[in-house]
Amino acid sequence: MNNRSKMTDQQQLYHDIGVIDFVVVEMTEYLDTHPTDREAMEYLNHYVRMKNQAMQEYAMKYTPLRISDAQFCKKGEWEWATTPWPWEGGC
Repeated sequence: MNNRSKMTDQQQLYHDIGVIDFVVVEMTEYLDTHPTDREAMEYLNHYVRMKNQAMQEYAMKYTPLRISDAQFCKKGEWEWATTPWPWEGGC
């Protein structure tokens, strides 16, 4: 049994967001030196959409990770400052 199978759904989604974010950062750095690479730009755009979707899903299921996703929180409460962050054990 690997560590991924021991993760909760919340932990798995948070992990996936981190992986997607890594790709986004790496692609923006690549595009800094290859600004005319259209295929890389399409790749970046794909992963930016994936990240936004995952961030919205996280906000809807758990709590927003960024203030711009607070609108997707379905709990009807302002939890921004009252719930523990993932790095504080919130996952």
